[in-house]
This record gives sequence, C-alpha cells and structure tokens, in this order.
Amino acid sequence: MKPYLEKVTVADDASWSMVRVPRDPTIPFEWHHHPEYELTLTLNSHGRRFVGDHVGGYDDGDLVLLGPNLPHTWSSSSKLDGGRPHLVMVIWFRPEWARGLTGLLTELRPVAGLLERSARGLKFSQDATGRVRARIEAIFDKPPADRLLDLISVLLTLAEDDAAEPLTAPSRSPSSIASSGARIDRVLDHLHAHYTDDLRIDHLARLAALSPSGFHRMFTRHTRLTLIEYVTRLRIGRACALLTEGDKPIAHIAELVGYRSLANFGRQFKALKGLTPREYRGRFAN
Repeated sequence: MKPYLEKVTVADDASWSMVRVPRDPTIPFEWHHHPEYELTLTLNSHGRRFVGDHVGGYDDGDLVLLGPNLPHTWSSSSKLDGGRPHLVMVIWFRPEWARGLTGLLTELRPVAGLLERSARGLKFSQDATGRVRARIEAIFDKPPADRLLDLISVLLTLAEDDAAEPLTAPSRSPSSIASSGARIDRVLDHLHAHYTDDLRIDHLARLAALSPSGFHRMFTRHTRLTLIEYVTRLRIGRACALLTEGDKPIAHIAELVGYRSLANFGRQFKALKGLTPREYRGRFAN
C-alpha cells in the first residue's frame, strides 16, 4: 500500500501548523506522508502505531516526532475513558522553518540534532513526555506569539531526551553523511550497500582502520546498536517495504534481504516487529 500525500495548510497568523482532533469511535488507519516534521501527542487511546517499517503498540500519552516524508498512521483499538473520544494533537513545521531557527540561533543547536534523529521517527520517554505534555495541551489555546515560544521550549526539552527510541530501521543517504572520510561513515556506507551479503568483522575493522575489538566499541558508541542488531534492522526494514509494496512470496523476500533460512528470517522478523511476515503484510493489506 503506497502512502498518500497529505496537504498541510498554515494559518495566516502563524508560520507552522497545528490541529487538535477528537476521533470517535476510532482513529482509522490512514497511511500517509507529508514534507513537514510532525509532533503528535495521542490521548485517551490504545492501539497500533505504524511508522515506516515500524509497527508497535501505543498507549495514552504517546508522543512521537516524525521526520519529513516518513509514512505513518495510528490505528486505535480502545479508549482509556469510553465516555470521551480519542484525542490527537498534531504540530507540523516545514524543514526550512526549522533550518531558519536552528541556523540563526546558536541556542537552538540541540533542536537541530533532535530533528536529524527524527528521520527514523522518535518515540519519547515517559519522563520527557511528562515534562512537555501540559505545554502541548495548552498550546492550542494561546495567541500566536506565545504558541511559537512554547513550541520552541517543547523542542528544546525533547532534545534532552537521551532515552527517545528510534522507530524505523537505520537509513543512510548522501545528505546525511557529515564526513565521508570518517571511520564510522566508511563502515556505514559499506553496510548500507552490502547488508544482504555475508559480512566479516575483520573486513569491516580494516575499513575503519581499527582492531576488531576497537571496531566493536566504535560501532556501538556511534549507533547504540551492536553490528548484528544494526544489520538485522536494515534487513528487516527492507523486508517490511517489500512486504507492503507488492506480492512477492515471503521466501523470495527473505532471500532478497540476505536470509538463507526462511525459518531464521521469520524468527528475527517477529522478534523485531512483534508480527510474523505474513501478519505484517496482512495488516497493510487490510
């Protein structure tokens, strides 16, 4: 299923957009994307969150930041309080708006890092969400200038959340490479080009000009994942895209993403996504 392009409009008295939407009886599955960043707070609701290749459960107070053009939707299953609607609060802002702020104001450099991390989608920790939830709920009833200051304050607070969880598989594009000569960049470039191959630690360590043990330390420090975890996310992420884009047999998809054993592919897919490949395909088909 291809996501549809959602058009986000901006009010005449503002430079960014927001909407507070009661949804009743459900939050429907509406697979879409848009060029804006999106900060979404979901209240009085339980269900499933779909972001790129990610499928996961969400609960009341779910707070997520999505980078531009990242396909997503929420789909509710129940409400915390049956007498009230699901409540979705969404804030959108364009990349050029964010670059203007973070490029001009040194104090907002942490926000630039937050936005870079949001390319994979970020689920914020309960602690960070608790610190900004009241501000987000109140922002919709304030005048434009106060809303802007509060949004900047919320983004600065969220930039401090080291426990924010990336949602999708790692991605690698030329625009995201800060220095092509850096050790970790050479390794990541190779992994994203060859993750379906049999990878050898000694070869990757030579690319980084490190010993195998030094390579492991560097890789974990930069990615917060082990090499096996990183490659698994690349493979399963690509498998998710193939499962939703067409009707290739699952065994063929497993082979395309680097698995020689269909059973091993199924185990790793379910461990990472909480669904079998067939169940994952079925959710998007439905």
